[in-house]
Amino acid sequence: MATSGTTAFDLNIDDIIEEAYERCGIRTNSGYDLKSARRSLNLLFSEWGNRGVHLFKVEQQTQALTQGTAQYTVPTKVSDVLEAFISTTAGVTKIDRSAFAALPNKGAQGQPSQYYVDRQNVPIINLYLTPDASTFTHLKYFSINRIEDAGAYTNQADVAYRFLPCMCSGLAYYLAMKKSPDKIQTLRLVYEDELQRALTEDGQRASVYISPQSYFGDGVA
Repeated sequence: MATSGTTAFDLNIDDIIEEAYERCGIRTNSGYDLKSARRSLNLLFSEWGNRGVHLFKVEQQTQALTQGTAQYTVPTKVSDVLEAFISTTAGVTKIDRSAFAALPNKGAQGQPSQYYVDRQNVPIINLYLTPDASTFTHLKYFSINRIEDAGAYTNQADVAYRFLPCMCSGLAYYLAMKKSPDKIQTLRLVYEDELQRALTEDGQRASVYISPQSYFGDGVA
């Protein structure tokens, strides 16, 4: 049996838009319709940011530490910080705003052991203790990055191939709200089903070891 021998299938932005319009039962070459669909696609990517962690957008970052400086701004593409550690490989524990506010003497220097992420438009990492950079020189962390904008129609979408089906169905659902109200419910169900499958598959596979719990009698018959 002959096969293609390739695994390079992907879709350009204009292909995604065309597929979505076809699912709505619409064929269009209107420049405004293309612009409207690209805007909806960017909104869809933003909505995915509220759905949880996408492993294809997790990236390790490195931040040089400055002695006595506790706040560090992350790159603009970062949405949140998952885990962090100092270059000595010592772990750093993530805490919330209230716990960070309650910490005494935030200017004390030493090995940072906790961090709080202030999620502004560009998140800020707050360290405690304030680093003694003569010993602890770098903060390394795993960030969740935003999905890149659609951009030019000839671009490919910044998503893993396993998210292509739900991306097309999601855009079709968004366009139905504007162009095909009678298809909204059907397309929404397809979108939610395909997205859930993609999110379920988008996990890490690791060995799990289960040890049975042992009980010992107290000697009473």
